[in-house]
Amino acid sequence: MSTPDIEQLLRQMHQDNDFSPLLDMIPYARLIGIRCLRLGEEVIFHLPASRDNIGNPTLPALHGGVIAGFMEHAAMLHLLMLMGVPHLPKIIDFSVDYLRAGHFRDTYAQCQVWRQGRRVANVAITAWQTSRAEPIATARAHFKVDGA
Repeated sequence: MSTPDIEQLLRQMHQDNDFSPLLDMIPYARLIGIRCLRLGEEVIFHLPASRDNIGNPTLPALHGGVIAGFMEHAAMLHLLMLMGVPHLPKIIDFSVDYLRAGHFRDTYAQCQVWRQGRRVANVAITAWQTSRAEPIATARAHFKVDGA
């Protein structure tokens, strides 16, 4: 998809307040079931509970790779949807800290852009399940955003 097409799609999604067309275009986001909720200026990413995302069937708990992938995609989508990046940002570095088990229930993530320069953006991501005050993981991501 070209830059004008992405920009047009983003404008339409903001107007409709529906980001599902973008999420449906990204195979991994579609595979694990990522959704996006816009609450005023705040964007919350939602990973619905799915048996396909379980890594430890004994607890049951989400697979750590699914949690990390969800958080990485949330950061990339946040930059694309809210920060005016006119193309898919490219990941440079991603670091995750797992704080507690991600149980078999809906999971949420929120992103904060610490810095967005001409070439690189730094994003902090927090994932939680029952309460934002009790995150299951935090992460830091750096993305190349200059399009080259």
